[in-house]
Amino acid sequence: MHWLYLIIAILLEVSGTTCMKISDGFSKLAPTLFIFIFYGLSFTFLSLALKVLPIALTYAIWSGIGTAAITVIGVIWFGEGINAIKLVSLLLIIIGVAGLHFSQEVH
Repeated sequence: MHWLYLIIAILLEVSGTTCMKISDGFSKLAPTLFIFIFYGLSFTFLSLALKVLPIALTYAIWSGIGTAAITVIGVIWFGEGINAIKLVSLLLIIIGVAGLHFSQEVH
């Protein structure tokens, strides 16, 4: 169940960050309100996941997958550019998250 909480937290964080872009610097009311709603719910679900999951791994997954997802959204939805440096950087994030996962001690 805690992994599901983490997935929900990631989806909500990505939604909140997307709303930041759509809000046009907090000048549009609805997207601005959704930023706070999505981030509040994201932190709620992240804290539920942290009741059981290790903090380093959980935060790395939450921020890493969120960063990768926002990059994809930026490229596809907002027409932002993609290049080799961006792709390598995303790969390094994935490698870092995997490294944290495999470095966890088994209890």
